[in-house]
Amino acid sequence: MPPADSAGVERPESDAILRLDFNPPETRVPGFEIIDLATLHERRRSRRRRPDLVHRVDFHTLTLITEGSGEHAVDFVTYPCRPGTLLWVRPGQVQSFVRPGTADGTHLLFTPAFPPHTSSADRLVNEWYGPACRQLGASPAYAVLSALLGQLRAEYGRPEGAVSAEILQLLLATVLLQIDRLPHADGGADPYAGGEVYARFRAELERSYAATRRAADYAHRLGYTVKTLTRACTAATGQPVKQVIDGRVALEAQRLLAHTDEPVATIARRLGFPEPTNFGKFFTRHTGVTPGAFRQTHQNQQ
Repeated sequence: MPPADSAGVERPESDAILRLDFNPPETRVPGFEIIDLATLHERRRSRRRRPDLVHRVDFHTLTLITEGSGEHAVDFVTYPCRPGTLLWVRPGQVQSFVRPGTADGTHLLFTPAFPPHTSSADRLVNEWYGPACRQLGASPAYAVLSALLGQLRAEYGRPEGAVSAEILQLLLATVLLQIDRLPHADGGADPYAGGEVYARFRAELERSYAATRRAADYAHRLGYTVKTLTRACTAATGQPVKQVIDGRVALEAQRLLAHTDEPVATIARRLGFPEPTNFGKFFTRHTGVTPGAFRQTHQNQQ
């Protein structure tokens, strides 16, 4: 097995996108690590890894930029990184340090199982969606998060055997809840407006998007009507349920086309399209370009 990169071990993924498991070089607290972003990049350089390596992770990463500048891409959106930038990359998302530049800050890594399940922060960890980037600048929110991350670093840096996992869990829960307080980045859709119905639907969608794109199937599995799902999706996203389903499938198609060399027909079957022509029509309808054109554009950029 290849050596660990950052907090991860390379694991071959069925979709051919490199996936990193949580496995830090030094395990002080299971399921948790906090380091400088510069340390992460140094680990990569020592292993002769490309700084812009495209990969997924099986854990959460929170990064608060405190100095310098750079760029980070998450699922086809490139975010400028500068002091006050907060990045939250969730399990399964595809990311790349497009231009690490001089950006440095606190890099927090934790598994979905690490935060306390008795806290409402557990809800935030189990959701795969949410803003990947916030620009906090020198706001009071930045000061609060910076102070909390400082407390996390102080606890994590205590002598071996003196580190309290419980204190780290509670501090992490506080960090997540503080982030949840931040205004929505786009000032628009609120994923929590759909309530429990939307939360359950998104969890089922993440499990089943490659198996079915029929809204009626999701309604049947969850015990709701299609109308109820549409109402929840519209409240949370401004889009009807079928559009949310198709959007999730289209996102995965874009990931596979851009970041793997799998034939289009293979990707089509993986996403539940027996006929590549139907997949091509679906993809073009949702993105405005053919699968081949999309792949060529994005792979030429890498």
